Amino acid sequence: MAAHILHADLDAFYASVEQRDNPDLRGRPVIVGGGVVLAASYEAKELGVRTAMGAGQWRQLCPHALVVPPRFEAYSAASKAVFAIFSDTTPLVEGISIDEAFLDVGGLGRIAGSPLDIALRLRARVQREVGLAITVGVARTKFLAKVASGVAKPDGLLYVPPDSELEFLHPLPVQRLWGVGAVTAAKLAERGIYTVGDVAELRERGLVAMLGPASGRHLFALAHNQDPRPVVVGRRRRSIGAQRALGRSRPSFAEIEGYLLALLDRVTKRLRTARRVCRTLTVRLRFDDFTRATRGHTLPAATDNTAALAAAARTVLADNRALIAERGLTLIGITLSGLDNADALQLELPYARSARLDLDTATDRIRDRFGTGSLTRAAMLHRDPGLAVPLLPD
Repeated sequence: MAAHILHADLDAFYASVEQRDNPDLRGRPVIVGGGVVLAASYEAKELGVRTAMGAGQWRQLCPHALVVPPRFEAYSAASKAVFAIFSDTTPLVEGISIDEAFLDVGGLGRIAGSPLDIALRLRARVQREVGLAITVGVARTKFLAKVASGVAKPDGLLYVPPDSELEFLHPLPVQRLWGVGAVTAAKLAERGIYTVGDVAELRERGLVAMLGPASGRHLFALAHNQDPRPVVVGRRRRSIGAQRALGRSRPSFAEIEGYLLALLDRVTKRLRTARRVCRTLTVRLRFDDFTRATRGHTLPAATDNTAALAAAARTVLADNRALIAERGLTLIGITLSGLDNADALQLELPYARSARLDLDTATDRIRDRFGTGSLTRAAMLHRDPGLAVPLLPD
């Protein structure tokens, strides 16, 4: 099989949009966010700045960075323009997030040329029509195409011929394998395993004994470039969420609850706008010592109702009150997952839902007309609403 899958990934997306729109930022270290880094330009990344760093960290690494507030509408518009080019290139597009996608161009040889030719034209169009750099990896599998784009960044193109796949893959550090984070990499390093080739030399049974059945089999397959997944068109996002940094001011529990419910208000509005319902709510916590925790709650029935989800969120938060008091909280987030289409919802009796629907509909209309900040919870009166950062889809 030919190398027919493209992984296209916009470079330092938020920061690149800011540099595109403001010539004074070009070629200079740019941080989007400030208190917590939402995105960093490559000039800042070269100095060690990374996404999710706190202000204290990035100021030590890059004190001369230029900080800009996020403009999510601009990022959304740029994303839509790039995805329009993807769809014009091939009908087989699988969006992964706001700034990356897989494209299958295997059936376009006669009308559009080789996958490498298509990738070259794609990069040129995105630069010319949207003004952004995009990196493309071309390979026979989705996994290897994504690895290739990662190696080629920034603003690059890398084609992996089918007869050279393992020659390309095996010298790479083991962290290039999907699912290998700091903990798994440390476990492997303890056993002298540092490269993908080191993993490939092990038997599957040995990896399973070391990492467990799921992770062991998964890494064994990837180390041999075994990835049969096709490009899936029309897949909708599996989660929706937002988070905000709290700093180190040690807010009270009542304030934390207010921040969480304010995030939930924004997220449930996005949920209803997309005509989705959710089954699971997850609260994300980051503590003073930079450790993290996630706490989930599954509802008895899928819903888009703010009040029902707020009750679940309060329960989750209350269950972790002692932990928050002990360790301090610097970031809180909320994610809704187990999404389904709203028209798939088995409705309750009309009189049981009508009041809740009327309230949600009314608040959505007010915020649409007068802005997100036009309505707020009483707990948030006279408080800085802070920056609620939409989380990228899973």
